[in-house]
Amino acid sequence: QVQVRESGGGLVQAGGSLRLSCAATGSIFEIDTMEWYRQAPGKQRQLVALSTKGGSANYGDSVKGRFAISRDNAKNMMFLQMNSLKPEDTAVYYCHVGGLLVNPRISFVSWGQGTQVTVSS
Repeated sequence: QVQVRESGGGLVQAGGSLRLSCAATGSIFEIDTMEWYRQAPGKQRQLVALSTKGGSANYGDSVKGRFAISRDNAKNMMFLQMNSLKPEDTAVYYCHVGGLLVNPRISFVSWGQGTQVTVSS
């Protein structure tokens, strides 16, 4: 009932920037938490950044000061501005969304399919 799609990944040189987008569509009443995760080959999925409906944001230690999360609540979208990218940022980036459906008014969580970010040295 809720579809999540990421976009904006690609190949970039170290020190460069990328902006990821996440769009949630479907029978959404409201979205509470929106999160970015990433998973590098052979590693566990890790939380990169999260944004609450109230406007709070938190970041993983490895991206603090380089990444910035933002969201457009009216459009059910979230963004991740990634600056000063490093080769160790290479991973598949996933959007994770949680909130309430329209009818019935129950909670949902949904993952996107991911977008590849590759940072060359």
